[in-house]
Amino acid sequence: MKWDSAAINAVMTDPLPRGRAELDQLRHRAELVEVRADLVGEVDPAWLRARFDGRLGYCLRSRAHGGEFDGSAEARRTRLLAAAEHYDVVDLEADHDLVPELLERIPVAQRRISWHGTAAGHGVLHERFDRMAAAGAGLYLFTTEVSRAEQALAPLRFLHDLGRPDVTAFGTGAAGFWSRLLAPRLGAPVVFGGVDGTSTDLPTVGQLVGDYGFPRLRPLDTVYGIIGGSVLKSVSPRVHNTGYRTLDIPALYLPFQVTDFGSFWSEVAESGLAELGFPLRAATVVSPHKEAALGSARTTSPAARRSGSANSLVRREKSWCADTSNSPAVSRALDGFEVPVSGRKAAVIGCGGAGRAAALALADCGADPVLVNRDPRRGRAVAEQLGFGFTPLDSFRADGYSVLVHATPVTDRVPFRLCGLPDDAVVVDMVYTSGETAVVTAARDRGLAVVDGWDVLLADAGCQFHLMTGHHIPTEQTRALLHAARIARRDRSRRC
Repeated sequence: MKWDSAAINAVMTDPLPRGRAELDQLRHRAELVEVRADLVGEVDPAWLRARFDGRLGYCLRSRAHGGEFDGSAEARRTRLLAAAEHYDVVDLEADHDLVPELLERIPVAQRRISWHGTAAGHGVLHERFDRMAAAGAGLYLFTTEVSRAEQALAPLRFLHDLGRPDVTAFGTGAAGFWSRLLAPRLGAPVVFGGVDGTSTDLPTVGQLVGDYGFPRLRPLDTVYGIIGGSVLKSVSPRVHNTGYRTLDIPALYLPFQVTDFGSFWSEVAESGLAELGFPLRAATVVSPHKEAALGSARTTSPAARRSGSANSLVRREKSWCADTSNSPAVSRALDGFEVPVSGRKAAVIGCGGAGRAAALALADCGADPVLVNRDPRRGRAVAEQLGFGFTPLDSFRADGYSVLVHATPVTDRVPFRLCGLPDDAVVVDMVYTSGETAVVTAARDRGLAVVDGWDVLLADAGCQFHLMTGHHIPTEQTRALLHAARIARRDRSRRC
């Protein structure tokens, strides 16, 4: 069965009046606004209807189901019945709301029967559904709290087996984020998004529309993604998915927040997604899994092999190939700024996967790179492996270097001394964040040429896109998207 759209349910989790402006922006995006009354209290439905002309939903999530309501059963029934007078949809929890008093006064079409629990096999979900379906509802909702990305396969398998258009199921928490986005491809009629972005593991309505193309469900036969320890705020899904829509590529790029790369790779990447009908064909891999990614592949590119890590895994026929886009991205970013590096002495601060790739890129461009690292033992071992010189960070001086690459995660301070760099030096920062990093600010204050993390990200996105799809990313569109994302992050940072 094919589905071509999924209704967006916008969930209000923050008390008013903070949500007023956000509500006004939902008119042409969301089909329903759901009030989490256990979090925001009672909201005047007339006030909501004056600002939103779609349907309204009411949810009083109990503590037993991961919410905040802990009142008596009588108080709960009173609030649910009062809500039924004004809301189009009322959430009833399967474990204790399916009582005659509520079922007799709340019509089947107005009910959403939900169950929220810990990770459970899809067999358990089938048993629970049979009991819930006996009561009848317009929509059935199952969520399982998961701590590992692979646990989110169970609710998706349940959807896949069930094949009904009135059931949604997914994993919650950061590790289950990806399953929310894939569930509509398996029949879930709705997808949930936050109104204001206060929940870290709930996508905003803006993300659903801009990053993943909801409410429309385009043809899909392939999944790509980004795998890492902290990826839910990555701009990569918006960049890649916009490129797929522009070029009419039937693919979806998902964020997989992963703690154990090995178990995720064997259970989700190698088999689980394919069993659902959406095989993983390629992935971006970020910290802390780049070295594990290299070991998971049957073949490796020379650049990945030399750097000892991979940030790209691509399926070639029946086996995986490990590659790195960091090296060509650094070269492309420098070329874009017309920065000649041949014959220059370069220092690369940080010897992780990005630093190693940057040093190799500089060497390939004719520069003479030296690695600099806080941990002398690790830094010296990496430098010897790559055939480069090494300097401990605490004794590093910039004198004599005309290219400096910052490849550590530090953003709020400059972890080295910039004094001594010549006036024609160029500083490359591999990190992108809201506003400017301390390294970029210090370099600009010196009047030095700067290639910042967003410039590197643009180049890297182009390399990744081509590695994965064989197509060239729409560069100007991507540049505009990253510029908008940069402004949005800066504005959010200022509001905070």
